Amino acid sequence: MMGFDDLFLKGLDTLGGQGRLRSCRSWHGAGPGLLRADDGAVLVDFSSNDYLGLRTHPLLAQRAQDWAREEGSGSGASRLVTGTSPQVARLERRVADLKGMQAARLFSSGWQANASIVPALARLSMQETGAPAIVIVDRLIHASLYHGCAAAGLRPRRFRHNDMDHLRTLLEQAKGSGLRIILTESVFSMDGDRADLASLHDLARRHHAFLCVDEAHATGVLGESGKGLVAGRADLVIGTFSKALGSMGAFVAASDPVCRWLENAASGFVFSTAPSPLVLGAVDAALDLLPAMEEARRHTASLADAFRKDMLRAGLDVGPSSTQIVPVLIGGEAETLAVARRVEQAGFLAVAIRPPTVPPGSCRLRVVLHAHHTHAQVNGLAAAVADACRGLG
Repeated sequence: MMGFDDLFLKGLDTLGGQGRLRSCRSWHGAGPGLLRADDGAVLVDFSSNDYLGLRTHPLLAQRAQDWAREEGSGSGASRLVTGTSPQVARLERRVADLKGMQAARLFSSGWQANASIVPALARLSMQETGAPAIVIVDRLIHASLYHGCAAAGLRPRRFRHNDMDHLRTLLEQAKGSGLRIILTESVFSMDGDRADLASLHDLARRHHAFLCVDEAHATGVLGESGKGLVAGRADLVIGTFSKALGSMGAFVAASDPVCRWLENAASGFVFSTAPSPLVLGAVDAALDLLPAMEEARRHTASLADAFRKDMLRAGLDVGPSSTQIVPVLIGGEAETLAVARRVEQAGFLAVAIRPPTVPPGSCRLRVVLHAHHTHAQVNGLAAAVADACRGLG
């Protein structure tokens, strides 16, 4: 054993005693929406974010190979070092068009993009106004955005989730000459509910605040032609390619001056190797497919509606969900893990979500509906969850 292993083992034991210990499990693909365990058991995947089933679409694999043959398997360095290929420049224009923005910049992950944006905006505030930025956030924003606030040395002012009156109060109290920044998401990943984007846009304009919206869980699967929910009502939009678009990486879409500033000031762009052509080729193919996938989006929404109704009929709490993400709130760690195990034994993967991802006492199964799911599979899951919860007494 190494010199500090005892300390780490104690830490792991503490997590285990709290019901919060996690480990990576071994899964193999077994077809669209299916996973096979090492023992041969096949489960229906209700946990991943592959909302449209594009992760295994042959066009994405083919386009990835095409781009790799032309540009190589890796990008080599930051784009500020090795430059930008015409393919990547065209892809950024496509992403900007998808979001109704002038420009876009690509990042290697959504976490990297979110963690880079706030420090870059904070630097602009100090450089041009001489005052620190003021960051006001929905309390349920992703951990990566909170990390960005910490990296910028800023303590965010949190408004109650989707509470526009509270946000208005915080904006009125935000005195100073620094840049005012509002951070939120269009779809919240743990509750599956939506932001009030019209009110957010109105408040941002009234109080001269810079509105940033994370569209990770809306891009591709919600809105007209899968364009997401923002529809021009934000100053900056963040999104990922790793969910409905079936690949990896992320983007920021905004005006041309904003994107040019991020190209110079966002550490995740400046100091990180650019995304692989393999990855971006798959993204390009996904964007080709999106406009014709309206039936897949409708099917996904209908499955989510049916599952919510089944859970409510069973007396279970699905929170404020109105999207393809449906939480089934259980409560404690041990109880939620027990339900997840029984659901898995019935042939369905619906992972237990526990602190620190969600607050203590709000553990849940996070059920995610995909376009490749069938009504029979969703009915089977609903019956398994209801039976497992009844088994708790």
